[in-house]
Amino acid sequence: MIPLRDVNPSATVPIVTRTLILINVVAFLYEFGLGPDLRPFMLAWGFVPARLSYSLHIGGEPLPGVALTVLSSMFLHGGWAHLIGNMWYLWIFGDNVEDRLGHFRYLVFYLVAGAIAALVQYATQPDAQLPTVGASGAIAGVLGAYAVAFPRARVITLVPLLIFFQVLPLPALLVLGLWFVYQFLFGALSLSASGVSGGIAFWAHIGGFAFGAVAMLLFGGRARHAGAGVEG
Repeated sequence: MIPLRDVNPSATVPIVTRTLILINVVAFLYEFGLGPDLRPFMLAWGFVPARLSYSLHIGGEPLPGVALTVLSSMFLHGGWAHLIGNMWYLWIFGDNVEDRLGHFRYLVFYLVAGAIAALVQYATQPDAQLPTVGASGAIAGVLGAYAVAFPRARVITLVPLLIFFQVLPLPALLVLGLWFVYQFLFGALSLSASGVSGGIAFWAHIGGFAFGAVAMLLFGGRARHAGAGVEG
């Protein structure tokens, strides 16, 4: 299923969501221009679990430097499809979560969700030497928060039905709940079969989503019914 838009009016201008999208796009364009220097750049600024393990247990690279890559990795992407997919979800669901939390709390929430997502992924693969990059862990936090705050909001979704596709308005809880189940199933498989994830950090998605749901339950107030109106 591919969400196309939601039907959920936002009372404020999502300046943080738009700024985050802009930063991610600018960062990717910078990556795009690096040419042969891209690989060392990704190794330097992506989150490499083995670097954290080395820093914690052997005392190699200073911990603050490794911790910085948890933040920087949230704004790097491995390709156009990776970038567009992440920004599409952030564009659809970020504005309402920002509206509910407020601009500053939303920014803090987004960054903390991304950090927790990276650490959950680290816990499953502490010796991985490839860099983990992408905003998907932080955005998973946004999805978890949205599912809690706006479970009945309608999400206009492209649904495959055998060989055909149909556009249907579905409850957000169904769309995002199925997304989470998919992440969890493949995350579980990745623990028992090497290479199943295909480079996708499923446990980062799971950790981010769970954090977002819990954070919204604790700090976001009661869910409200979303009626028809301006799409997010």
